[in-house]
Amino acid sequence: MTYPSSFRCKVLSVRKKEGLTIAQAARFCVEIASVTHWVKNPNPKQTRNKPATKIDMKV
Repeated sequence: MTYPSSFRCKVLSVRKKEGLTIAQAARFCVEIASVTHWVKNPNPKQTRNKPATKIDMKV
């Protein structure tokens, strides 16, 4: 799931303002790994690095 830039920025600003750790910032119901990635790059990716997978409905 991709979170909007506004939500990401809000989580990061609250983290900085309150001096929270990454684990404490995850209280916004997001994974710790997500917050870690957002610290490095808060902007969501616009493209995929792999093609879409076709689901076989017969299986």
